Amino acid sequence: MRVALALVAVCCTAGLASGQEAIDKPLTGMPGDPARGRAIVVNRQVGLCLLCHSGPFPEERFQGNLAPSLAGAGSRWSEGQLRLRIADSGRINPASIMPAYHRTEGLTRVAPAFKDKPILSAQQIEDVVAFLLTLKN
Repeated sequence: MRVALALVAVCCTAGLASGQEAIDKPLTGMPGDPARGRAIVVNRQVGLCLLCHSGPFPEERFQGNLAPSLAGAGSRWSEGQLRLRIADSGRINPASIMPAYHRTEGLTRVAPAFKDKPILSAQQIEDVVAFLLTLKN
C-alpha cells in the first residue's frame, strides 16, 4: 500500500497523472535541423549529452553510461516527450540528474554568469529534438 501511494505521489509531482508528459508545441516558429542537433549532442562544450548518455556515435570516445542510450530515442519517445525531457526533465522525474536545458526558474547553485540564462536556446532544443527523432531502431 505504501509503495502504491508513493508511486501515485511521484506521478502527480512529475506531472504524469495530469497529462503533462510532453511539450507538444515547438518552442520556436522554425523546424529543428537534425544536422545541427547532432552537432549539439556530440559537442562536449555545448550539449554535454555524451557525458551521461551513449549513442550511435562511433567517432566519439568516452561516451557516458549514467543515462539511457540515445540509440532508438526516436522510437521510444514522441516529439513532445523528447522536447520535455530536454527542456525540463525534472517535470517528469524530480530526482533526475539531467539538467533542465531550457528552464531558468527555481534553479539553485547556478553560477552568476549563467543566472537567468537557459543552457540551450529554444532553437537548439528544437534541433536536438529533430536529431533524436531520426534515431530509430
